[in-house]
Order: sequence, then C-alpha cells, then structure tokens
Amino acid sequence: MKIERACKKCSVITEEDKCPLCGGDTSKEWQGYVVILDHMKSEIARRMGIHVNGKFALRVR
Repeated sequence: MKIERACKKCSVITEEDKCPLCGGDTSKEWQGYVVILDHMKSEIARRMGIHVNGKFALRVR
C-alpha cells in the first residue's frame, strides 16, 4: 500500500513522488485536507487558489 503524499507547490494529494498537476516534489509530511467537488462555485477553492477539482492538503511541510 502506497502512502499518500502532498505536493509542496500546489498541495494536491497523490501517491506519486512527483505531482501529476504541476510536476513539483511531494512530501509525506502534510496535515488536514479538503476535497473540492466544484471549483467554479467553491469559496474555499477560490481562497486557496485551486483551479481544479480534487483532494488538497491544508498544510505541507
């Protein structure tokens, strides 16, 4: 079983070593997450600067 990791640049949560969205490095050290279902209508997505649907970490170290 792979460990979920979060991108250091865009905070997307993935199981890969490189981010599938931006190509940035990922980290095993992250806290909390938010799931964006409709980024066009989401106030949280707008405030976090998220432009795609998915699962995102709130804090990445």
